[in-house]
Formats: sequence, C-alpha cells, structure tokens
Amino acid sequence: MSEMHAARETGDRPVEPLFLPARPLDMAAPFRWLRKGWSDMMRAPLPSMAYGIAVVLFFYLLAWLVWDGGNTVALFSLVVAFILAGPLLAFGLYSISRQLERGQKPRLGVCLRESRHQLRNELLFAIVLLVVLLIWARAATMVNIFAPINEEDGLLGIVQYLLIGSAVGSIFAAIVFSISVVSLPMMLDRETDAITAALTSINAVLKNKGPMLLWALIIITLMVIGLATFLLGLALVLPLLGHATWHAYRETVWPPGAAEAPVE
Repeated sequence: MSEMHAARETGDRPVEPLFLPARPLDMAAPFRWLRKGWSDMMRAPLPSMAYGIAVVLFFYLLAWLVWDGGNTVALFSLVVAFILAGPLLAFGLYSISRQLERGQKPRLGVCLRESRHQLRNELLFAIVLLVVLLIWARAATMVNIFAPINEEDGLLGIVQYLLIGSAVGSIFAAIVFSISVVSLPMMLDRETDAITAALTSINAVLKNKGPMLLWALIIITLMVIGLATFLLGLALVLPLLGHATWHAYRETVWPPGAAEAPVE
C-alpha cells in the first residue's frame, strides 16, 4: 500500500491524505508500549482501575442477563464480542494517557467528554465490529455444516474441527486487529474520521507485520489470562492494554507533515 501520495480528490481544495504514514518498528516496540502503559497506570491508578472495574462489572451484568435467559451459547459469543470491542471500550483510557502526556491530572469527566465528542465515529466503528461479528457467526455456522464433529471421527475429527474453526476465526480476528490497533487513539488525538483512522491502522500493520503480530499475541495472552481468572484479572489487564495502545499509536503513526518522528 503506497503511503506518500495516497489522498482524497478534493477539487480545488487542499488534498487530504487517505491515511497517515507509519514509522517502521522494531520487535522490542510492543514491550516498550507495555512498559509505558504500566507507567501510566502507576501515575493514575485510581481512574485507570476505576475504568477497568467498571468495564468488568458491565460485562458481568451482560453475562448474567444472557445466562438468566438460558442462552448459554450466546455467552460464548458475548465473550468473543467483548474481546473484539476491547479497543472501543478502552477509549477513556486513551484520554487518561493523553492527559498524562500533557502534564495534566487525569479526570474521568474529561474522558467522558472526549468520548461523547467522538461519539459518531465510535458508533461507526461499533457498527463495523458488529458486522464483522455477525459474519464471523455465520462463518462459524458454515463450519458446523460442512465440517461437523461426528462421534465416529474420534479425536482426529475434533482436532480437525478445532483447526478449521481456529483458522476461520483468526481471519476475522486479524481484520478487527488491523483496523483497530491504532485507529481509536488516532480518532481521539487528531479528531480524524473513522475511515481515515482505520486505513492508517491497516497501513501500520502491513508495514510492521512482525511487531504487530507480536503485539497481537501479547494482547491475546493477557486477555486469556484475564478471562481465566473469571474476569477479575481484566480489571488490571484492560487498563494496561488501553494505556499501552495509546503509546503504540504515538510511536507508530507519524505526525502530519513531519519528516521524522523520534521514538521517546
């Protein structure tokens, strides 16, 4: 994907870039983001943990409603949707990191105000995630139809089913990761539209496949740990990943018109 001349046609108006260029990253970048994210948590423990606990309690409420309704299958879908919507749920955490970066004392009121300001783009992004989730659910149904588990297949059949399902799921997970890895912080910081932010995010992933794959594996590992502790660990994992994602954006996306963007 070409970066330098990608732009919208705007007639006589100044040409606006379709997406912003990405800085080449090294394999140590994800660990820098985690370190800086942890530093932000330590500098603002109360708003960070309050945010994480609130999200976990909200998920507990949704899970209880699904379980009480007797739809246990939907509970698994809810977990998947929760993981996919992680970048969107962390919007307020990006605001906390930005306030810290500006030398301000983080306030949740500022987070809510900035989130409302970007509500249109957040809703658009949420719709995209919903569409991906629905297509993913349909694809999972097709896997059950064309590669069902039969008792006579034994362990080999189960392994084959899991491999096919994982392969299909990884495609949709990769799509969500690519469009969201830096797009939400970019929307907050530069007030760009959702399309420009998503294209910038995709370009960043394509230009830094190795570091981004490592970052995705780190996110999955931490989320699995959080889920394995009956979601209690997510109260810590979510703020950490949210703050780290802000620093991933700041290190990856070049400022508009900058010849270079130094790594902090």
